[in-house]
Amino acid sequence: MKGRPIPYSDAELAWIEARHLLPRAELHSTFCTTFGRDDVTVDSIKQLCLRRGWKTGRTGCFAPGIPPANKGKKMPYNPNSARTQFKKGNLPHNTRWLGHERVSKDGYVEISIAETNPHTGFGRRYVLKHKWLWELANGPLAEKLALKCLDGNKQNTDPENWEPVPRAMLPRLNGRFGRDYESAAPEIKPTIMAIAKLEHRARTAKRKSS
Repeated sequence: MKGRPIPYSDAELAWIEARHLLPRAELHSTFCTTFGRDDVTVDSIKQLCLRRGWKTGRTGCFAPGIPPANKGKKMPYNPNSARTQFKKGNLPHNTRWLGHERVSKDGYVEISIAETNPHTGFGRRYVLKHKWLWELANGPLAEKLALKCLDGNKQNTDPENWEPVPRAMLPRLNGRFGRDYESAAPEIKPTIMAIAKLEHRARTAKRKSS
């Protein structure tokens, strides 16, 4: 009956303890043959050994110095599996080559360049393509400046489409508290940019004079 404890005699327990290093299936089979038990399952033997702390000593891991059983052996050739095996020198289909481009979650184009990634040490890294192209044409961007997209299309990476502006001026151009430069009509954008620059210079001059 399920849940009812299985009784074992002292002789049976001693016999099991003396052989507890055997694999459980082998231990169960030998035990049933020796004592004529047909009411004991493999799981019963496992639970008994677990309760008594009689472990096999096996961890399921290769011990240091013990070679795997298939060491030096070649896998049998199978034409179906051979088609999907990597060949020496091959690269995965999703390898990102130098110059590969992607679009960030913020809508900016990123490009893979030959520059060491400071986080991973890999020989390539992704950078903002518009900033990378602008700096190739104009030199390093000053620390307190940011590049502002002039036509509102962040994926237009032409250096002529990006203008360096003070970072402190960006709030005057954004859509939450500023003049929503991004959503403005093309003919209005130059006016918004000019007003923002005037306001920024006026505020900067006021701070210097105070």
